[in-house]
Amino acid sequence: MDDRTSTVIHLLITSFWPILKAGLLITIPLTLITFILGLILGLLTAMARLSRFRLLDLIARFYVWIFRGTPLLVQLFILFYGLPSIGLTLSPFVAAVIGFTLNMGAYNSEIIRAAIKSIDKGQWEAAYSISMTKRQAMRRIIIPQAARVSIPPLGNSFIGLIKDTSLAATITLTELFREGQQIASVNYEPLWMYIEVAFVYLIFCTILTYLQGYVEKHFEKHVAK
Repeated sequence: MDDRTSTVIHLLITSFWPILKAGLLITIPLTLITFILGLILGLLTAMARLSRFRLLDLIARFYVWIFRGTPLLVQLFILFYGLPSIGLTLSPFVAAVIGFTLNMGAYNSEIIRAAIKSIDKGQWEAAYSISMTKRQAMRRIIIPQAARVSIPPLGNSFIGLIKDTSLAATITLTELFREGQQIASVNYEPLWMYIEVAFVYLIFCTILTYLQGYVEKHFEKHVAK
């Protein structure tokens, strides 16, 4: 084994924990927080889209149009670099949480709305036949079924989010990817550092893919074949 190979191997070993630690302490919490908030926002937006109140529908449509029609990177730059010009300064983590939440909320709302609309109209009629109100039918019958339908696309959205958090490096948040960048800037081995960063992302996404499959199977057990 030559000196070059030994140096690279030593570098990969010594840098693995700092990169993994950044992922565990920043990337994973950022992903969980923004996905949960984005899920809540997505549900509220989907309800507004399905509302009989025209104004709520228009507001929800405008919100989805804005955040699905502009790049996430630009949204983060507006929040972190743009808002200080009007006197509103956000920390990198807060800017990332707001940016990812708003973006995820827009996409999740369309997933949830489509899942709700996919439920057969007979389910509504059955609920009304036993004197349920629309709100009761939605809460007790429609949403539970829509939740099962939406699990696969929401799971994919969650896995995509953990990779998208790498964009937070552009607003100086020291998450997994930025930690790799900083190490690479010191040891001048960008190829191997970025391969290692990609490997850590792959570990996270593989675990989440397995968990997604487990959740889907769990819900499928309660569906009549």
